[in-house]
Amino acid sequence: MDLSLADGSLVAENVRQLIEAGSAVIVYSIADKVNMMRTALRAGAIAIVPKSQPMAYLAEMIRLAADGAILNNPETSAILDSDADFKDASLSPREREVLSLYASGMSLKQVASQLEVAPSSAKEHIDRVRVKYARLGREAHTKVDLYRLALEDGLISGDLL
Repeated sequence: MDLSLADGSLVAENVRQLIEAGSAVIVYSIADKVNMMRTALRAGAIAIVPKSQPMAYLAEMIRLAADGAILNNPETSAILDSDADFKDASLSPREREVLSLYASGMSLKQVASQLEVAPSSAKEHIDRVRVKYARLGREAHTKVDLYRLALEDGLISGDLL
């Protein structure tokens, strides 16, 4: 999708319509309108590809998107890194509590015991945390990934239990 369409349509609405139609959205633009790029990413676009890139690069990004890959290129990263809203996973207080205990070194069973909940409840909280981070492009496949994200977000100090 290009950002500057002559029809007067809104970027966020265009992205939402394409996503609702089942498409992954890659913004293909001259990349000079940071606010519009940020708006497109907030609406669900998965990457920014500047028109200055070779067509082979664009084709590769499209192929990766079609394969369901998470696209991480310098242009997209720069937009995400400059916007604190992208880094906020909006974890609930309980998710933050479970994540901080789990990322600090406790097993799920220990977290459940500490919080007096079933181990399945603790696991559900961690699963939701992973999903919320994944939506931000901050994948957390392993416990080490969760530890790193909890550190980055200031949920833990880095001192293991």
